[in-house]
Amino acid sequence: MQGTVYKSTGSWYTVKTAEGETYNCRIKGKFRIKGLKSTNPVAVGDQVEFQVEAIGDETVGIISAIQDRKNYIVRKSVKLSKQIHIIAANIDQVFLLITLKEPKTYTIFIDRLLATAEAYDIPAVLLFNKIDLYEGEALEELQYLSGIYREIGYTCIEISAKTDKNLDMVVDLMKGKTSMFAGHSGVGKSTLINVIAPELNLKTSEISEQHLQGQHTTTFAEMYDLEIGAKIIDTPGIRGFGMVDMEKDEIGDYFPEILALKGDCKFNNCLHLDEPKCAIKDALEKDEISRSRYRSYVQMVTGEDDTYRMDNYEA
Repeated sequence: MQGTVYKSTGSWYTVKTAEGETYNCRIKGKFRIKGLKSTNPVAVGDQVEFQVEAIGDETVGIISAIQDRKNYIVRKSVKLSKQIHIIAANIDQVFLLITLKEPKTYTIFIDRLLATAEAYDIPAVLLFNKIDLYEGEALEELQYLSGIYREIGYTCIEISAKTDKNLDMVVDLMKGKTSMFAGHSGVGKSTLINVIAPELNLKTSEISEQHLQGQHTTTFAEMYDLEIGAKIIDTPGIRGFGMVDMEKDEIGDYFPEILALKGDCKFNNCLHLDEPKCAIKDALEKDEISRSRYRSYVQMVTGEDDTYRMDNYEA
């Protein structure tokens, strides 16, 4: 039998067939994907083959194979193990929710996730949430930040799950696609999904007053079928996002503004750090490239703060 993984709890997987039947499945013995070592060999969104077995009074599916993935998005654990974790597979687009306060989303986090999405050929949309909370300088800061990403080609939408502002634009982008929602805990992923798809009634939680950070309400990634004709993958709030599988000389290719100019550098192997006649550094001096984006690029190339965490990084 074949089906799609809708939920992973680490040892058990909920698999749904094309006919709409669901099975609780597990992996028999060790299961490895060739060339990829991860904490979870099977991820939400995977197309799998499985056999049904009767164990006592229960019917259990045994996953025997994973079909080739169109793409997948991974992160490296911020813990000492630094193991790779596959967040989701076979994604049409990722929505990254961003807030400037309660909690603050730093540009290094945004840029790392965007570079990862670029590396795996997954279109990304930036949702600047809680727009109803901003005024004055805070609103100007948000508009400045969204302008940086619009300039390099990313779709940026200012939204409010509380007031429904621009949610129709998000719904239009979702229809007919499988979308992953990502961001720090507390940025409003579950609240937004509940407004778009109230039939799901996902659990939400208040912001921690002590740390001004969100409390984890999604423990495991899970995919849902929506009445609007879309699929979504809700993910646990990501506090850290370590980079994986990127060579130094290819990281610039995942920054669109750097990729567009690197052909003008004097040296083909220019890393845009201290090399002479570097087109990227020239553009930086002319304010044609965002300094925050360049700072993120340098940190990724040099390995500085490689296992970034939002609660110890100061921009």
